Amino acid sequence: MSMNPRERILAAIRHQPVDRIPTDIWATGEVWEKLYEHFGIAGRTPADQIALYDQIGVDGIFWVWPDYIGPELPVIDGIQYDEWGMGYRMHSYGSGAYKEQVVFPLAQAKSLSDLEAFPWPSPDWYDYDSLRAQAAQYPERAIGCGYTAIFYWHNNLRGLELSMMDPLAEPEMTETIIQRVSDFFTEFHRRCFEALRGVVDITQVTDDFGGQVGLMISPKVFDRFYRKPMQRAMDLAKSFDVFVFHHDDGDCRKLMTRLAEMGVNVLNPIQWRCGDWDLAALKEEFGAQFCFHSAVDNQQTLPFGTPEDVRAEVRMLAQTLGKDRTGFILGPCHNLQPITPIENILALFDEARKVY
Repeated sequence: MSMNPRERILAAIRHQPVDRIPTDIWATGEVWEKLYEHFGIAGRTPADQIALYDQIGVDGIFWVWPDYIGPELPVIDGIQYDEWGMGYRMHSYGSGAYKEQVVFPLAQAKSLSDLEAFPWPSPDWYDYDSLRAQAAQYPERAIGCGYTAIFYWHNNLRGLELSMMDPLAEPEMTETIIQRVSDFFTEFHRRCFEALRGVVDITQVTDDFGGQVGLMISPKVFDRFYRKPMQRAMDLAKSFDVFVFHHDDGDCRKLMTRLAEMGVNVLNPIQWRCGDWDLAALKEEFGAQFCFHSAVDNQQTLPFGTPEDVRAEVRMLAQTLGKDRTGFILGPCHNLQPITPIENILALFDEARKVY
């Protein structure tokens, strides 16, 4: 049987047979530029993006987002502000430049009245009618839309240190912030899904609970503050027949039973070098609930290994996470970084075509 990229991605999520291992890719802007240059693709249109994916051998999930039409977003002293009041500045690290958050708009909030006075964004500030035209630019590709990230938004509104202390030191403020964020995301995504009914395949209900070894917060704090609003987002997606994609960096293993119970369909990125993962045991325990996404190591193998190291890892992952020849979408376990050799990227996707 021969499948197009969308059929291949969705079959893996549904745990159905696939003709070959499905693939996806995330990368920094510098890596995209290197890949376009390598293949001699000059433009940066959706058609060029598909041409690049076809050259590399990537099926992909293509993400669309409604155009912002709200109040003008200021740039002050080189800091770009978004509609939440979060401020960002570009910072160069030599091999690459990254947009780093430098303003956390609720960092000075001391009371519920401060939260009440905060200029919360409105779901009215987006053009949802633009979504279908965006999705139409990616025929025969899986379409994703949406990004609910309750814990991450708490981090970005308050700053990481305060948001980590808030559940214990300021539980009422924590609940209020989370409720306001959840209310926004619920209405925003309801409008997205209505505009894309029958077109959108996947949405993110996502967060970064995992650290390099273990969780950043306790399961008890997760249950008390974050589980209910995440479930609300997942239930909304399921009501529109949209699959739930959950991105969770690092060692998030202690949440996996909960995530399975909540209805996560796709678990990303499987950073198996964070902690001590037994991938065969992971597939055995959770392979019926999750389609595993990504997993090719981006801390050691891709940036510092050889092409044969990359190929060997692809084969290992296919034999563990892809053991039953479905329920696995292969790709780098996070954004490919500028220090990653092009040869390693090409080896990843070339080997993917050979393992099934």
